Amino acid sequence: MISSLPTDLWLGGTQTPSASGARFSVLNPATGEELTTVADATAADGITALDLAAAAQGAWAATPARERAEILRRAFDLLQARAADFALLMTLEMGKSLAESRGEVNYGGEFLRWFSEEAVRIGGRFTPAPAGNGRILVTKMPVGPVLAITPWNFPLAMGTRKIGPALAAGCTVIVKPAEDTPLTMLLLGQVFADAGLHSGVLSILPTSEAAAVTGLLMDDPRLRKVTFTGSTGVGKLLVRNAADRLLRTSMELGGNAPFIVFDDADIDAAVDGAMLAKMRNGGEACTAANRLYIANSVREEFTAKLTARIEALTVGPGDREGTDIGPLINDKQRRTVTALVDDALTKGARVCTGGTAPDGPGFFYTPTVLDSIPADANLLRDEIFGPVAAIVGFDTEDEAVTAANDTRYGLVAYFYTENLDRALRVSAALDTGMVGVNRGAISDAAAPFGGVKESGFGREGGTEGIEEYLETKYIALQ
Repeated sequence: MISSLPTDLWLGGTQTPSASGARFSVLNPATGEELTTVADATAADGITALDLAAAAQGAWAATPARERAEILRRAFDLLQARAADFALLMTLEMGKSLAESRGEVNYGGEFLRWFSEEAVRIGGRFTPAPAGNGRILVTKMPVGPVLAITPWNFPLAMGTRKIGPALAAGCTVIVKPAEDTPLTMLLLGQVFADAGLHSGVLSILPTSEAAAVTGLLMDDPRLRKVTFTGSTGVGKLLVRNAADRLLRTSMELGGNAPFIVFDDADIDAAVDGAMLAKMRNGGEACTAANRLYIANSVREEFTAKLTARIEALTVGPGDREGTDIGPLINDKQRRTVTALVDDALTKGARVCTGGTAPDGPGFFYTPTVLDSIPADANLLRDEIFGPVAAIVGFDTEDEAVTAANDTRYGLVAYFYTENLDRALRVSAALDTGMVGVNRGAISDAAAPFGGVKESGFGREGGTEGIEEYLETKYIALQ
C-alpha cells in the first residue's frame, strides 16, 4: 500500500514534485524506521498553490451548493470504501492502534457527510427596516482562499474538520499537514480528486519548513483565512503574524482537561469514562483528561479500579493484533512525557503502575497511573500528551471546581455525578468551551468543538462550524 500512495505535493488536484526537488522522510513510530519519503514543499510551492486557489475561488464560490454538497458526499463514500487503507496508513505513520484508526476514519468521515448536508443550508434574511424607509437583505458569502494547518495526532479528522466546512461554504483550501503525518492527507487529496472536486480547489503541501511556507502565504493579500489546530505557542505566533493583515483566523489550541469524580458518582462508569478521556489515542489528544480530581471518599476505590484497567492494556505496534496502546509520535514527545513524570515523582507523586519508557525500538511509553500529585508538579500545568493518568484528591465541590479552572487553558472538562442539580451547577461553573457530563468522549461532527482562554477561539463542527468560512454581507434596499 505504501508504494502506491501519492507522495508528491498535491497542487490543485495533481501530483507535483517540489520546486527544489527535495524530499523528507516519514517514520514509523513503532520502529523508528523510514516508511517512505514525500516531496518537501518550498515557499515557491506555497505561492503556486495560492495561485491555483485564487484562480479557482470565483468559480468554486459560484458552484451551486447542491453540487458542492454532492462532491463532499462522494468523498465521504469513497473514504468509507477505502477505510481499511486509511486506518492502516494512520497506524503506520502516527502509531495508534488499528482500532483507534478505524474509529478515526468513521469520525473524520462524518465531517464530510455533515458538511455536505450543511452546504445547502447556508441562509440569510430579508426584512423591512424598522424605520419603514427600506429593506434589509443579509446574505452569506465564502471568506475566500483558506490555509488549513493540521496536527499529527488525528491526521485524517483534523483535516476533514476544516476541509469539509470550507468546501461547503465555497472556499478554496490549501492544507499544510503535520510533518510527521503527511501521507494520510495526501491520500485524502486523491479521494477528493476521485470524487470530482474541481481543479485548483484543494492543494496539500507537506513540508519540513513550515514557517517559510506558511509565512509567505499569510503575507499574501489573496489569502483570506488561516485555521490551525496545534499547540498554543504556535497558535499565538500565527495570530501575531495574522494581525498585520487582519487575516481572519480560527485557533483550536492546547488543553489541560480536568476529569472530576464526585462522591456520588457511579464509580465503575467513571472508570470507563476515564479510560476513554485519558487513554483514547494513547493520550495524544487535546481533549485528553490531563488532571483527574477524585473525591477523597472514593479515591482509593477509583484509583485501584483505574490502575487495574490500565495495567491490562496491551502495548505494541498499532498494526499488531490485540494492541491497545501504540507508540508516541516521536522521541521528542517521549522525552517530554518522561520529563513530566520524573518531575512529579521527584516532587512526591506515587506510582501506581508504569512510570517508565521501555527498552527497545520505537517511541513507546508504558501506560501510567500516578497518585498524590503535588500542586507544583509540571504535569498539572502542561499537557502530558501521553498515556499518563495523574490523580489528585479533593474534599468539596468548590475545591474541585476551583482546581479545575486553575489553568490558562479552557478546552474541555469532564465530571461524573448522579445529582442533577450538581450537574447543572458544575457545568455552568467550569470555565471551558465544552463539558462532558457522565461521559468521557464528547467529540461529534454535529456539535461545535472549541475552547476559551488559551485553548483558542472559533468553533469546528455543528451548524456553527461553517460560519467560520462565511462572511456576512448587508445590502440596503429601497
